[in-house]
Amino acid sequence: MGVVRVGEVELDYERSGSGPPLLLIMGMSGTALHWGEPFLELLRRDFELIAYDHRGVGDSTPLDGPVTIAQLAEDASGLLAALEIDSAHVLGISMGGMIAQELALAHPEQVRTLTLGCTYCGGPHSTQAPPAALEGLTEAMMSGDRMRALRAGWEINVSQAMVGDEDAYAAFIDIAKRRAVAVPVVMAQMQACIAHDTSTRLHELTMPTLVLHGTDDQLLPVENGRQIASLIPGSRLEIFDATGHMFVWEHPERSAELLRTHAAVTA
Repeated sequence: MGVVRVGEVELDYERSGSGPPLLLIMGMSGTALHWGEPFLELLRRDFELIAYDHRGVGDSTPLDGPVTIAQLAEDASGLLAALEIDSAHVLGISMGGMIAQELALAHPEQVRTLTLGCTYCGGPHSTQAPPAALEGLTEAMMSGDRMRALRAGWEINVSQAMVGDEDAYAAFIDIAKRRAVAVPVVMAQMQACIAHDTSTRLHELTMPTLVLHGTDDQLLPVENGRQIASLIPGSRLEIFDATGHMFVWEHPERSAELLRTHAAVTA
């Protein structure tokens, strides 16, 4: 990882692989490690990956106070500029997908293709997580019991079929041990997500757009993916059956292949 100055903050980032640039924008409570090595290794064959940690995460500048999705999008834009990348393919998942929406709207010239995974656009027709799911996750996070919080995070992020995969859970725990995200940062990110609303502006997007979502997503139900695809002209929707929020962990091969095919439309 390296650190680069982006406006008022420094962002911790990593470049790997070869090919056209692909900017990876991670979601709430996530780090650059949370993409999962199997998925990243598949992508490195075809792309130069730029993965980074949001402000408040890892060695990026600590978060001091609230933050907005628009601010985080400016961080992403500034990172590309600081790395002298005129434009990139962009993949954002969950909160990262919200950031990617704002990035594409504010700086369309920087986005070759847009891929939005397991995300949300806000507005009156979006579907929020069931209150019980969020309450259980928040209670576990605020309990002070780190392992309870991590287990709750795991269970809400994957499908029932994957919950019992002990090897995958061990990898999830290892990432959390290597790069922890403080609870106040997660809470600030959650508030930014709640305030996010691009629903009346998505029709402005003209770059090729791919929308990915799992049918068993407990955090952001699949109806959100369908809504986003309906609002972006010419977008393509791909649904992962019986798959949870972290679809890139459950289906790394299919996810990577969809990205390769999507990027090829601009070749």
